[in-house]
Amino acid sequence: MALTEAVRGSDTAIDDVDTDAAAVGIRSGAGSRAPRPRRWGALLRRPTFLLSAVIVLFWVAAAVGWRLVGLEPFADSGARLSPPSADHWFGTDRIGRDVFARVLAGAEPALLVGPLGAALATVLGSTLGLIAGYRRGWVDQLFMRGFDVFLTLPTLIFLLVIVGAFGGSPPTIIVAVGILFAPGIARIVRAAVLVEMGKQYVTSARIQGEHAVRIVFRELLPNVWPQVLVQATLSVAGAIFISSSLSFLGLASAPPSPDWGLAVNENRTYLQAAWWTLAFPTLAIASLVVSLNLIADNFREVFRR
Repeated sequence: MALTEAVRGSDTAIDDVDTDAAAVGIRSGAGSRAPRPRRWGALLRRPTFLLSAVIVLFWVAAAVGWRLVGLEPFADSGARLSPPSADHWFGTDRIGRDVFARVLAGAEPALLVGPLGAALATVLGSTLGLIAGYRRGWVDQLFMRGFDVFLTLPTLIFLLVIVGAFGGSPPTIIVAVGILFAPGIARIVRAAVLVEMGKQYVTSARIQGEHAVRIVFRELLPNVWPQVLVQATLSVAGAIFISSSLSFLGLASAPPSPDWGLAVNENRTYLQAAWWTLAFPTLAIASLVVSLNLIADNFREVFRR
């Protein structure tokens, strides 16, 4: 849960605009509406970004297409706890199911909950952060103090309460993840908006009598969206890790689901006798989460230039 706490706990005492700007690394120009094309070119020239993007795209393709290529993650091959071989590239588990097929199929539940939960958190957090940064005053203080109260809740206890009350279905996990990550995203977006509020294009828009909604979503949002993109990417990684953790604890996916976290839980006793049943699902989680974090790091480094 270290990743979750890191995202939720960032920028906990935001009172000074200059401090906020330093915390999120904002160095945007007054008239820049979006990153220049050269920034995307710079991303494509970064090996860590390319490698991470290839890994993420591979898992997306696995989640979407494992049925199309005829994989059978639930079929009993008759060879139980068979080591990796030409017939079974990742070996088989205790029931005789092909581990390779189950690892690829396990990308589906991971990439169902993760992106949707992160999308909900991004929309909710960005909206609240934009409003708090634009309105300032008592609205800003009300939102921030509410987030302070929420962020004091232990992550695991919060998730246990939500899952215990509403069950561990994907919609429940998606909503829980959205609520969990929204305050952290709102704080980062609010910090970026406070910096932009002092720039000429915002002042000009207000003098011209533009509606507040137009200023927020047509003027401010395009200039803070790099921070939104970074936080959204981190949220996807965190959501996948949380989903797998809940499945590991038996609170989300249930057998015979190929969920990676559930696979780690089911095969943890075979670490020495059949290491492949545990190693490959674990590597799948690690590769996807680490790749998403590296992509977010590359976004942060390139867009702050």
